[in-house]
Amino acid sequence: MTFEILISILFFCFIVLVFIVGFLILQKNRKITNDLAYREKEARNKMYEIAILKELGERMGYSLNIQNIVEIISGSLRQFIDYSTVSYILLEPEKIFFKVHLEKSVSRKFIDDIKAKMIGSLNVLLYKDINSMKVEEIFSGAILSNEAGGQVSSYFNIPLIIAGKVEGLLTVADIKTDFYKEEEMIILYKIAKQACDAVARLQEVIKEEESKMNAMVSSMTEGVIMTDTDYRVLVANPAVRKALNFEEKKDISIFDLIDKLNGKFDFRGKIEESIKLDKVFFSEEVLLGDNFFKIVVSPVKNYGKTLGCVVIFHDITREKEVEKVKEEFTSMIVHELRSPLDGIKKMIEFMRASEIKKAKQAECFQMIYHSSSDMLELVNNLLDMAKIEAGKFDLIKQKSDIREVVKSRMMFYEVSSKDVKVKISSFIGKNVPDKVEFDSHTISQVLNNLISNALKFNIENGTINIQVLAHKKGENLLKEAQDLGISWFIKNNMQDLPDSLLVAVTNSGAGIAASQINKLFNKFVQVKTVFAKQGGTGLGLAITKSIIESHGGIVGVESTEGEGATFYFTLPI
Repeated sequence: MTFEILISILFFCFIVLVFIVGFLILQKNRKITNDLAYREKEARNKMYEIAILKELGERMGYSLNIQNIVEIISGSLRQFIDYSTVSYILLEPEKIFFKVHLEKSVSRKFIDDIKAKMIGSLNVLLYKDINSMKVEEIFSGAILSNEAGGQVSSYFNIPLIIAGKVEGLLTVADIKTDFYKEEEMIILYKIAKQACDAVARLQEVIKEEESKMNAMVSSMTEGVIMTDTDYRVLVANPAVRKALNFEEKKDISIFDLIDKLNGKFDFRGKIEESIKLDKVFFSEEVLLGDNFFKIVVSPVKNYGKTLGCVVIFHDITREKEVEKVKEEFTSMIVHELRSPLDGIKKMIEFMRASEIKKAKQAECFQMIYHSSSDMLELVNNLLDMAKIEAGKFDLIKQKSDIREVVKSRMMFYEVSSKDVKVKISSFIGKNVPDKVEFDSHTISQVLNNLISNALKFNIENGTINIQVLAHKKGENLLKEAQDLGISWFIKNNMQDLPDSLLVAVTNSGAGIAASQINKLFNKFVQVKTVFAKQGGTGLGLAITKSIIESHGGIVGVESTEGEGATFYFTLPI
């Protein structure tokens, strides 16, 4: 082989090597260029996704309107992909809302084809045929032109699903064939899903808050009605339904309320004035059934915008009853003080006006003493009740003998009982302990109240029996009394009581009607019997109840009308 040929071969090999290296470098550069283009596109897509989600977050706020979401997404699409039209369908109760934005002019046939494809897809998603529903169409963007060529060659649908319910469909379409890539569709699916999920979460929060609000309004003792600015009733809680006798009526209208309150309260007029004048109205007393109400009408606002009106029915029946009781009590106290004061005044005038015998003078002094004692007792009762209500009624408990307390009270009322021809006796059970811890002063006061009532409301030649026994927890009280030979009106066996002293005052009076018994221990209430004319404030039994409950015991009464009654209390041992 000649030297020239060798040089030629080497040169050829060098040229081939240079070509191969150049080709490899070109391929490497092309791959790098493609990778950069892909990454750039991927970054651009990611930036679009972030931007549109940020825009959705900012512009949606607390909106639950799916149309706002679709408008934001469709309005941003031109930054991301090319298309001929973007359209959406929203399902409404009685119609289909169909909106198309034309980025390029297309024919009416193009639009009808898109609409048919979208409705067909919704038929599949909903498992029902919606072709017969009325369609409301709106167009924006470029103009429709029958001269514009092309047909629907590329399109994809994005279902709009909120909380598992199909609300509509978003569709992107173009006249070019195989125009859309999977990655573009995935990004739009992801954006639409995140937006719909956000609305679903917000709906859930609002539903939960609405449920809490409804529960709160339903549990309110005040009657509540809420209307919108068109006077439609939005809320009517159970309290107002009961007050207006609408408990069985499912839906209440403004006309039902006008009808019910006719002649008592101008319901429509006051709501109208409240909304227009931005003013709160208060009614006078309104009688509905057996109850009295004050009605308050107030506008409801949100950020300065009037949403409607709220009407509160405030039941003042209890307040009126308390007011009546106070008036009656004041009248009664005046009467209770006036009578003894009048007696004292007359006795003093009588003693000053003439010379009277010593015996007669003593009788006058005795009457003055009794009258002043009655007034002092009344004042003491009022002071005791005031102390009880203020929480300043202190007990001084110490080991005491109930026998001694009963004996002293019998001696105290011996003269009074003879005056009204009533016999007082006592019975102390053999099992009664010698000493039990209680406040002997206040228990004496309790017995005073029970014995004086038994004397006041007894019959001529009647009887009063003070009975004391020791009750063992779990034992039958009636059997314990029977074994001891005690006769009374108690029918409750009281087996739930702890170990206790039970003290009862049984009288042979007129008895108490069953309907009156639950009123006995209320302040200022005197039971209506044929002997109610005897007078009294009704404070004694209320004080008795407070004293016994302060000892940890119970107080009660049982009676047979026409035969007598047994008032009793317990003291824990």
